[in-house]
Amino acid sequence: MKILVTVKRTPHRDVKMEVASDGALITADIKFEINPFDEHALEAALRIKEARTAEVLAATIGGAEYQEQLLTALAMGCDRAIRVDTNLALDSLQMARCLAALVTNERPDIVLAGKLAVDDENGQIPAMLAELLGWPQASQASKIELVDDGKRARITCEVDAGLEEVEVELPAVVTADLRLNEPRYASLPGIMKARKKPMNVLALAQLGEFGTARARVTGYQSLPPKSKGVMLGSAEALVNTWRDRQLI
Repeated sequence: MKILVTVKRTPHRDVKMEVASDGALITADIKFEINPFDEHALEAALRIKEARTAEVLAATIGGAEYQEQLLTALAMGCDRAIRVDTNLALDSLQMARCLAALVTNERPDIVLAGKLAVDDENGQIPAMLAELLGWPQASQASKIELVDDGKRARITCEVDAGLEEVEVELPAVVTADLRLNEPRYASLPGIMKARKKPMNVLALAQLGEFGTARARVTGYQSLPPKSKGVMLGSAEALVNTWRDRQLI
């Protein structure tokens, strides 16, 4: 079995991002990490590998700085990694088309991805990828179980009303939610072995032409500061405040 896990480089979850006067994000001296949802997808892949014979491949699209996150994935236990080299601002559809070309070349049995990236909370690419490949998709997985001798996957998905269990034929695209597992830390031996593992770099053009971007980010804005709360001594005072503000 071959498992391909998509990995995105995102600002560290504890970092407070700041916006420059021109609307650009200030990324100098910012620490980056693997997108937290992708970490859960990685952990799911590694647990499948531990339970049965499998190869785990981490893949990303981006510049040389993305090597850091791929090394982390390799240190966690991935067998090899691929980076599609580009500094272009690709939109979701272009990214999905690029991944579809990579998946077609690699022919994995399952693609695991985080349900979204914490930097833009877009969440479009896995669904687009499944559509382009013509594969079934299961989203927001909190449990993944391979059945029928690895030919199908039974997945518990988190939905608004609770939990939904679906069964899909492989190959398929599955996105991970936070309750799927607890991602492991890279061990010291894993970190030492990571740099000896295969990491291939492909030029974007090697995978094909993916059209022009249909959407682009034009800028960012910081949220206005929240006003301080006012402590009131009684329910009557609260009602009077509402009346003064013509809320009731």
